[in-house]
Amino acid sequence: QVQLVESGGGLVQPGGSLRLSCAASGSLFSIYDMGWYRQAPGKDRELVAGITSGGTIDYADSKKGRFSISRDNAKNAVYLEMNSLKPEDTAVYYCNAVFNSRVYWGQGTQVTVSS
Repeated sequence: QVQLVESGGGLVQPGGSLRLSCAASGSLFSIYDMGWYRQAPGKDRELVAGITSGGTIDYADSKKGRFSISRDNAKNAVYLEMNSLKPEDTAVYYCNAVFNSRVYWGQGTQVTVSS
């Protein structure tokens, strides 16, 4: 089992940047496929970006070019760098870990893009 704790959210002006972090417990972090999802009020949770245990990266089409996902297995962490933020990026951002059909979620971190 793995526990996930997100951090780094907050209030940012349009055009600004944020770096989200997700810290994972446990000693087998490197075997998990990791992802960032987000959920805006009244909307379904959606994939933002994912990175497999082997380092393969995938982005939701609308996030390509502005968002960047990375992982540091030595630190049991996955990151989401977000640039050129827009008001429509406002959401709760969740970290996700998957291994052998087991899915784990963090509690989420709020990102608000507003002037």
